[in-house]
Amino acid sequence: MFFFIALILLFALPHPWNVIGFGVALVVFVGEVLFWHSRVRHKREATGADLMIGATATVIGACRPRGQVRLRGEIWEARCAAGADVGDEVVIRSRDGLVLTVEAAPAP
Repeated sequence: MFFFIALILLFALPHPWNVIGFGVALVVFVGEVLFWHSRVRHKREATGADLMIGATATVIGACRPRGQVRLRGEIWEARCAAGADVGDEVVIRSRDGLVLTVEAAPAP
């Protein structure tokens, strides 16, 4: 944004002010780029298997007591003590290796 303002000032203002305005707008532009770069650079993406705890998954293989669920496009092996049929929504309660422990999702 400030870069375009700098270009407009370069052509719109009379001589010496066009160079001064261009220089000031260019410095502000570089400062803005450096500010946002430092602000976003160290922000960590939230990842990991523990983020799936509490998420809702769909049963794709009958869970009596073991079956399969689809979570965010991935298929996981699941264990459900109460049992769940294909198409049911379940909530992930814990993870043991590659096996998720799930229970029936509360009715909406």
